Amino acid sequence: MKIRRDVFQAIADPTRRAILILLASQNLTAGVIASSFDSARPTVSKHLHILEECKLVTKVKTGREIYYKLNSNNLKEVEDFTENFRKFWDDKFNKLESVMKKYKQKRK
Repeated sequence: MKIRRDVFQAIADPTRRAILILLASQNLTAGVIASSFDSARPTVSKHLHILEECKLVTKVKTGREIYYKLNSNNLKEVEDFTENFRKFWDDKFNKLESVMKKYKQKRK
């Protein structure tokens, strides 16, 4: 039975989030990525497979090497989801700031 994963399941794991952060700055081989973790190389390979399955990373062959590349366009789904929460917290902090300014003015 094949498990269908989505972007949210992919980023739920801290190791996979760390891999995405590594790939945000440059394309890397699986070996270089694996060397950044204490996990066994097959474990990191499984994480890369999940990220690839969710289309968050793609493989790019350069000569004999295969590099993993971040596909940041597919993180848009996460950004869209969290945008509502950002607006919520911005509103809450703006209200708090307003209350604190009023309090500060009363104390003068």
